[in-house]
Amino acid sequence: MHSSLSFRDFPLGTKIWQAVEEAGYTKPTPIQAAAIPPILAGRDLIGIAQTGTGKTAAFTLPILAKLCPEGNIPARSGTRALILAPTRELAAQIEENVRAYGKHLPLRMATVFGGVGGRPQVAALRSGVDLVVACPGRLLDLLEQGYGNLSRLEFLVFDEADRMLDMGFLPSIRKIMKWILRKRQTLLFSATCSAEIEALAQEFLISPEVIEIGRRANPVETVKQLVYEVAASRKADLLCRVLEDAELQTVLVFSRTKHGADRIARTLERAGVRTAIIHANRSQSQRTRALEVFKAGQVRVLVATDIAARGIDVAGISHVVNFDFPATADDYVHRIGRTGRAEATGDAISFVTREDFGALRALERLLGRSLERKRIEGFAPEESSRTPSIGGREGAAPRRSSWRGRRPGGLRRRRLVPQT
Repeated sequence: MHSSLSFRDFPLGTKIWQAVEEAGYTKPTPIQAAAIPPILAGRDLIGIAQTGTGKTAAFTLPILAKLCPEGNIPARSGTRALILAPTRELAAQIEENVRAYGKHLPLRMATVFGGVGGRPQVAALRSGVDLVVACPGRLLDLLEQGYGNLSRLEFLVFDEADRMLDMGFLPSIRKIMKWILRKRQTLLFSATCSAEIEALAQEFLISPEVIEIGRRANPVETVKQLVYEVAASRKADLLCRVLEDAELQTVLVFSRTKHGADRIARTLERAGVRTAIIHANRSQSQRTRALEVFKAGQVRVLVATDIAARGIDVAGISHVVNFDFPATADDYVHRIGRTGRAEATGDAISFVTREDFGALRALERLLGRSLERKRIEGFAPEESSRTPSIGGREGAAPRRSSWRGRRPGGLRRRRLVPQT
């Protein structure tokens, strides 16, 4: 990719160039440089790139340019662009980006997701908006009640499509598609190219151009991965000890359960560590506020469950802590990908109890390497329970583990665009 390429090299229009520059951007990322031209040319597209590489702008900028040629918008006659996202947080962040890039355009948009009152969303759909950002569940609910007009849709985007499939949205997506005509441009963005993603693309895209940037599967190279062996009863105390290190400035802590997240947050607050929480039992206003204060640096730690954290895009997370060991390889990769995003560096710390040793060994086999181990006196499980890593004692009998995960690095490559 030519290093001198700028956004002004793409025919986006003066008003979009101005908004992008006001947002502080001049040079496109690799996914943006590769995706914008075919989208402007009207091609269906599959973009495979890890989170944090600038995928949102890669589809937002050309869609805005085509919605508002020369900075103007044609007479309104129903929604012309729909962006589907798996979580409320991601939908809200896409909305924020669209508003920033389209700030000088006469664009009307709405964001549709659950967890908040539906009346403003209904009013926006009734009034006729040009672009809708939506989670599939709430959008389908409103469509079935007779709100919204997708019959003239020109642009459809599946963002983080792999997560939408993981979260069981495929039936809702298929129902939504009944309101949409085939004559449209469809874009699919995903961090992986699994068989399920390929099936989704075959169902809804026509002769798509496929762009792949790097690999999502092996954990981000800039992330240092460290394992603390700990007794299950001492994990909360160990977290407080680890947080005594001032280098852990902006920390995302993953809990397996909602109640566990609440307990972790209470422990940290009692220890004097300012903490926010995101999980499914929190209201949308609470989740939005938690993200806001974390982004602003008003709290040092954000505690989250896996599903709630999907789509979180916060620059500058210094550390991810797996308080509870993740259930799958994909969850592990997704979690540690919250730090070390784009060109940044970061650290991922995993707490591993005796019950997690088999799962850890399985992860190391999938990664093809051992993770660095660390123990702190007084916190570690009994020495007799310690289990060797992938490079450990020969002849050690593997323990059974229910841990499962697809092998990271299993993407089937079609077109590779190298990182700059």
